[in-house]
Formats: sequence, structure tokens, C-alpha cells
Amino acid sequence: MGSAVTTTHRRWLLTVLLTVLFMYQADATIVNVATPSIRADLGASSAQLELVISGYLLASATLLITGARLGYLLGYRRLFLAGVAVFGAASLACGLAPDPALLIGARVVQGIGGALAFPQVLTSIQVHFAAGPVRTRALSLYSAALAGGAVAGQILGGLIVSADLLGLRWRPAFLINVPVTLAVLLAGLHYLPADGARDTSRRLDVPGAVSLAGAVLLVIVPLTLGRQAGWPAWTWACVAASLPLLAAFVAIERRRTAADRSPLVNLLVIRRPAIAWGLWPQALAISTYYALLFTLALYLQHGLGRGALFSGLTLVPWVAAFAVPGRVLHRLPARLQPLLPLAGCLILAGAYTSVSASMFTGEHPEALLLALLALGGLGLGTTFSSILVHLTTAATPRYAADISGVFTTSLQIAGAIGVAAFGTLYLSQVTGPGQAPASRALGVVTAAFAATALVAGATAYRATRAAPAAVTPGPREARVPAGTPASRRA
Repeated sequence: MGSAVTTTHRRWLLTVLLTVLFMYQADATIVNVATPSIRADLGASSAQLELVISGYLLASATLLITGARLGYLLGYRRLFLAGVAVFGAASLACGLAPDPALLIGARVVQGIGGALAFPQVLTSIQVHFAAGPVRTRALSLYSAALAGGAVAGQILGGLIVSADLLGLRWRPAFLINVPVTLAVLLAGLHYLPADGARDTSRRLDVPGAVSLAGAVLLVIVPLTLGRQAGWPAWTWACVAASLPLLAAFVAIERRRTAADRSPLVNLLVIRRPAIAWGLWPQALAISTYYALLFTLALYLQHGLGRGALFSGLTLVPWVAAFAVPGRVLHRLPARLQPLLPLAGCLILAGAYTSVSASMFTGEHPEALLLALLALGGLGLGTTFSSILVHLTTAATPRYAADISGVFTTSLQIAGAIGVAAFGTLYLSQVTGPGQAPASRALGVVTAAFAATALVAGATAYRATRAAPAAVTPGPREARVPAGTPASRRA
């Protein structure tokens, strides 16, 4: 943002962006603890409840990259406000839904609204916050909102359902979004910078969007629904079918990039070693986080008989520690900055290893678990914040939509893979003949988390060691004057 923009204005802009990010994340988990109430009130079946949860994720993950590109084509402010409006209207429909079918449909529309707004948050930070301390602070708060929203959803869901506000049971879990979205829309109209002139000759890459959406859907659907179904043959057939669609998408993007025809994703940017390697540690580390949310809840609620609210509150030390690194790491000497992603992964691996050891030895008091979770949050926060800064500075703002779309989609897919793989590993030990104690099952899973964190550390080290390489812009991109403000280059 230009020098004419005051610090206060910039803070309000960031508040608007992060409020939507937090709300988007919270809605992915808030319904988890409301499902018993929904079943009792609407008579929903188990399959319908699964779709209430997964419909949001499926719609969102499928359209995130397309949402990021539409922001590039139509304007980040315009897409952000449109997405928030759709999200708010769908939340109202969720809260008023008279039957499971309408609730499922509203959840899908909610996910579509989230897919339009969510990518614009990271894109706007890249475009409107100059590289350096200002952007680093903004990204640290972005990281905190991303991690905190998922946990807050579980806590808020437990509080809201338990309170039974006005006798509405589960409905306020969705209706609470309505006043928030109205406030965001009003504030956004005032504080979001106006979109610059767009290149009207560019159009959405429809073949690329369709092939990518199909490939993502064929991966996310079996990962989301397959575990409860016992991994039938159709789940593996879907994953296999995603490969030719993904190959078709890559071929389409290569042709459009070579012809300078506004590809959905500029592969020249994503293939740069500093970016390609940088996406891996984020995906690997975040897969263990989402899996931890799932397996720790099972351990605490089914293994120890604790309530959902206690389960959510247990992760508060993790989220609190996660927010710390982004606020302080930029003050370290520049020579240490490239080592931060690896250091964070090693801390994360150490925390998981300690949890695993405590579970196997039988010495796992709650105070120790909370301390180790705080250590894990510190490790993940160090990796996440430092790699996010690395990714957003590895390309110029004109490629912000490419980074934002691929980054947010990779997190969604990684989360689904983590829950599917590690969740299955946990459940396979605590169910059926010869079932193991819940503590032992959690010990095995956290040991697997530790191994994954070490692999993430290796890829993080490779990313920060990758030599920066220039991205050659297409002919129309090359015509953008060098002095054009970042907010108008896209």
C-alpha cells in the first residue's frame, strides 16, 4: 500500500481480511460437535450428517484455485466481498434449514462462498503489504487466524450447542455468521482498496478450471468419505481416475502459459525450486495438525471419556504457541532466517516424539500433554510463518493469485490426506479384535507425525537453499510499467 495509507487504515484492512479467514476456518469444524443435535432435531441419517460436514470442504477445496484466479481477473476486492456475501447468505440458510437436504445444499453454497473469499486474503496481503516487516507481521497474524480458527470452531460449537440459545440448539452455530458477515461487508467497502483497471482481454481458463476441479474432487471425495465406508473399491478407483485429469490439467496449463493465454495456474512460477519445494513442508506439517485435531479428540473423548469442550480447550496451548513465532522471528539476524523452517520442523518432531514416548511409557499426565502441545504449536508456527514469508517473497505481486490459489488448495488436500491416513491408523488399532489401548494408539500415530515432520524439515531445508530464479512474464505482463503500484499490476 502506498505511503498515503495510514497505519490505522492498514490495521483495519487486515482485521477485515483475517476475520473472514478465521470464520472460514471455524466453520470447517464448528459443525462437528453439533451433529448429535442436528440428528435429533432434523432426523438426519449418518450419511446425511457426513455430507453436512464434508459438503463444505468439498465445494471449497474444489474451487479455491479458480477463486484465486477470478480475483486476478475481476478484482480482489470485488471477489472478496462477493464471496463474503454468498457465505453469509448460505450461513443464514443453514441456520434456518428445515430438513437435512436443504442444510447440505446450504453447506455446499457456504463452501463456494468461502472458496471465492478465502484466497483473496493471502493475495491481498501480498499485493497491499510491502515485503519486509509490514508483510511479515501481517502473515504472522494470517497464520494465527488459520490455525486458531479450526480449534475455535470446536470450542464455539461446544459452547453454543450447550447453551441452547433461545431453544435453537445447533442453529446459532450458523446464524452467528450473519451479523459478522454484515459487519465485514460494511467495513470491507470502506477499507479494502479499490480494484485497479483489469485487462478485459483475459478470460477464465475454463478447460483448466474444469479439469483441475475434477481432479481435486476425485481425490477429496474418497479421502473424506472413504474412511467411514471402510475404503471400498470406488475410493481407490476415484483416486486413480484423478491422475489422467491432473495430467490433462498440466498439459492445458503448459499450452496456455506458452501462448500467454492467462492460465489458471502459471506453472513457470510454481515450478521454481524455491516455491515448489516450499509448498511441501507446509503441506506435510499441516497434515499432522489436522490429523492431531481428529485423533486427539478421539483419544480424549472416547479413550478418556472427556467432553467435546474439554477436547477443544486442550488445544488452546498449541494455538497460543503457534501465534508467537511470526511476531518475533523476523527480528532474528538475517543469516539465521533460512534455518527457521528446518528448526521449526525439528521442534515439531521433538514434541510429537515426546508425546509418543509418554503414551508408551504410561506417564502422560494432562499437564505434560498440554506442555508438549504448546511445544508442538511453537514448532509448527515457526515453520509455517517462516515458509509463508519465503513463498510470498519468492515471486512478485503479479503472481500473488498463483501462490495464493495453490497454497490454500494444498493445505486443504493435505488436511484431508492427514485425517484420512492418520485417522485410519488410529482407528485400526482401537477397533476390532485385539484392539489396543487408546494411549498406545495415540503413541503410534504421534510417532508417525514425528516422522512426517522430519520429512517436512528436509523439504524445508531444500526450499530455503533453492537459488532464486526469475520468472519470465508473458508479453502482456511484460508491458506493465515497472512503476505501476502492486495493487494494479495484477
